[in-house]
Amino acid sequence: MLKGIPSIIQPDLLKILSEMGHGDTIVLADAHFPAESLGIHSHVIRYDGQPIEPLLDAVMQLIPLDQYTEHPVFLMDKVPGDAVDTPIWDRYRQVIAKHEPDRQTAIGMLERFAFYDEAEKAYCIVATGEQSQYANIIIRKGVIR
Repeated sequence: MLKGIPSIIQPDLLKILSEMGHGDTIVLADAHFPAESLGIHSHVIRYDGQPIEPLLDAVMQLIPLDQYTEHPVFLMDKVPGDAVDTPIWDRYRQVIAKHEPDRQTAIGMLERFAFYDEAEKAYCIVATGEQSQYANIIIRKGVIR
């Protein structure tokens, strides 16, 4: 155990977050996401059964957002015509605002396949058990000021 590290952060994720440099990205992926196939050149960490929101909150306690990018956070946008509700997006916005209150426009949207393209370039993909659709999120690490 370490002081100040949220208990949800497993040692392998803590190591990854430490290794990530400025501009590197991490994907917190829902249970529907093709983490293993898209993460062939990335680190893939399994968080089976774990929802994303508390994990996002813990990660945001440890890394800053990239301040040199308009949207250091991306969500996967809904496929046109898909009527599924996405209340999880509002909860993600609240978590981001809690940790980065000056970054109200930090979150951008990416079309599904554009999101997949960005995910393939990620330093790490965390495959969670999140059941919500369109719950995937990409975070670009910044620098501590």
